[in-house]
Amino acid sequence: MTFTTDDTGVYARHSEVLDRAVELGTASGRVLAVSFPARSPEDATDDSEVLDRIFAYLDGEEDDFRDVTVALTVPTDQRAVLEATRNVPYGKTVDMKRVANMANGIDPDDEEDQETVRAALRDNPAPILVPDHRVRGVSGATPPDVAETLREIEGITRY
Repeated sequence: MTFTTDDTGVYARHSEVLDRAVELGTASGRVLAVSFPARSPEDATDDSEVLDRIFAYLDGEEDDFRDVTVALTVPTDQRAVLEATRNVPYGKTVDMKRVANMANGIDPDDEEDQETVRAALRDNPAPILVPDHRVRGVSGATPPDVAETLREIEGITRY
């Protein structure tokens, strides 16, 4: 069963763990974006099942979020990278070449394909749900301090 998020809107809540807000943008039951602003937007509501799950995760509850529908409106090759990244298990890390191997049609030894992996992770629209913090050696869209906290929550000690 696919878990869909709240219908359409902007949802946000301040996280003491991250010392910033977690914001979701959704449309038609799909997450379009996850971001970490300093404060919740004035027009955001905090009543969201996905936010509830993210906050349980931030409190240490294991969740891979694979059942949350994420609208990946990116080029096909980047979508393959992001979908592969969603399959990196909770508490584990992989390097960029492993992500490339996991993504159909991406050659881990080709420099252009490596740039595709870097670009996809850098432009990741839904950090946490697409866990770029689990990919070693590449800067993802998750802010560095948030990524470090997420790795600590998951017990990732060697990064």
